[in-house]
Amino acid sequence: MVSAIVLINAKRDKIPETTQALVKLPGVTEVFSVAGTYDIAAIIRVRDNLDLADLVTRKMLKLEGIEKTNTLIAFEVFSKFDLERMFSLGLEK
Repeated sequence: MVSAIVLINAKRDKIPETTQALVKLPGVTEVFSVAGTYDIAAIIRVRDNLDLADLVTRKMLKLEGIEKTNTLIAFEVFSKFDLERMFSLGLEK
């Protein structure tokens, strides 16, 4: 599985519509409206790099509100949720 964070510059008047369109795309698991250099951050989890490339370059960039993206591919994923689930199963040392 490939996890990535896509940082998005969007048209200011299209941010709400763009976030709603992004969250409907297969592989996009979370979408955040953020402050700072970028307007939107999307968390992506897909099967492989080809699926990631297809999602970002073909599907996401066709959305009217997206002007530019910066994709960060994760080498490792650490999640508090996953750790809590593991400990609740009795896997503590």
